[in-house]
Amino acid sequence: MSKVQSDIGLGGAGQSSGVGLKSDNLTFVETIGQSIANVSPTFMPALAVAVVVGMAGHATWLVYALATVSLMLVGWNLSRLASRYATAGSFFVYISRSLGPITGGIVGWGLIVAYLGTAMAVTVGVKVFLDSVLQPVGIKLPALLVYAVTVALVWLLAYRDIKISSRVGLTLEGLSICVILFLLGAIVMKHTGSLVDVNQLALKGSSAGSVAQAAVFAIFSFVGFESAASLGQETRNPLKTVPRAILSSTLMVGTFFVIVTYIILIGFGDNVGALAKDGAPLDTLAAAAGVPWLGTFIYIGAAISAFACALASVNAASRLLFSMGRYQFVHSSMGFVHAKHRTPHIAVTISAVLTFIVPTLMLKMDYLTAFGILGTIATFGFVLGYFMISVAAPIYIKKMGELKPVDVIVGVVAALAMLGAFVGSVYPVPDYPYNILPYLFIGYLAVGLVWLLMLKKKSPQILLNIEKDLEVSESEIIVGKK
Repeated sequence: MSKVQSDIGLGGAGQSSGVGLKSDNLTFVETIGQSIANVSPTFMPALAVAVVVGMAGHATWLVYALATVSLMLVGWNLSRLASRYATAGSFFVYISRSLGPITGGIVGWGLIVAYLGTAMAVTVGVKVFLDSVLQPVGIKLPALLVYAVTVALVWLLAYRDIKISSRVGLTLEGLSICVILFLLGAIVMKHTGSLVDVNQLALKGSSAGSVAQAAVFAIFSFVGFESAASLGQETRNPLKTVPRAILSSTLMVGTFFVIVTYIILIGFGDNVGALAKDGAPLDTLAAAAGVPWLGTFIYIGAAISAFACALASVNAASRLLFSMGRYQFVHSSMGFVHAKHRTPHIAVTISAVLTFIVPTLMLKMDYLTAFGILGTIATFGFVLGYFMISVAAPIYIKKMGELKPVDVIVGVVAALAMLGAFVGSVYPVPDYPYNILPYLFIGYLAVGLVWLLMLKKKSPQILLNIEKDLEVSESEIIVGKK
């Protein structure tokens, strides 16, 4: 069986075309760019920092340090699997091989809504940030126009070439981060004599409970770091490149978050209450640092970051749909590959259409409410995936006869951290409409389970064939790359 054939798997459409995803296409920089763009680091200081400060106060830097450690543990579990075989299905395939196809399929369905929910949320974010940029000149673009242009550009880049879209995503995110770093430099210059912040180092006003609660929300700032794993079929030397990209992106972004929060709190001084209530903290800091004009560039950077995140999310979602489509865990047409561009063009198109339709149906809502709803549902999908990959990794390694105590320890600690993140997101019970979102997510997973059970009933041998295909074809893809 050739590499192209093994890449196609069971998807009838793909097999007939004889075309697979473009292998050996992405370098380490382009692969890590997928994860960094999907995390969208600019969003944290632009939106999330005020929420975390409201919970943890002067301990916010520690909260992000703890979140970084937690996600590094999850990333370590994921990298253990990614170093053994490359796949476009990432979590879906990894968990299917460890815990069985039904479990893998459910997690796959959860991650579909995670990536698409993220794409939808940040598309709304583009509108919010553009409004802030254009407000001083009295211009307000129609939301429908912003959504249409954003999604159209995302679709065009994702449809044509993953290499181009990965480079664009990393470049745009890099530009927006540069704007943030410029502001941080201005704050440091103004507070040169008070960079050793005793209040922060002493964790003034915080408690173990407040730090734990805030850490749950801080974890949400990292979602998407794992999406480099979805490029396993298209990356050069994937057994080394993908794990490096996953762990490096998590460490880089986590370090950025810790530094940013520390300096932002220096900028606000003792007035953490004002920061917790500030809807535009970076704009406030720019004015206080004597560079008020920088606020406009910050919002432009945030809009760019949101677009880059939408692009990375659609790329990740389409690769997952492609892999699941090959095995009929979603409609088999998702397994088609474009003959010229070598991209999963139908999966990309469906992802883009949904990314446009759902925010459009929410136009009567406040933009921040729509953003919050979509982001929360997406987070449930990510936490499910992170929890299950932490369970699956040591089980699979044991099957390989390579289990070590450290594998069990890391898997258990990471799983408990993600379980705590889920519990913290639903208890205490949040206000409406957030109180019903967990039930909507569970209902969505139930639909996926019904689909899988119907598939099993209609073709009882298909799950056995899938397991066989996962064991045979995926291993053949790896030969010669490790």
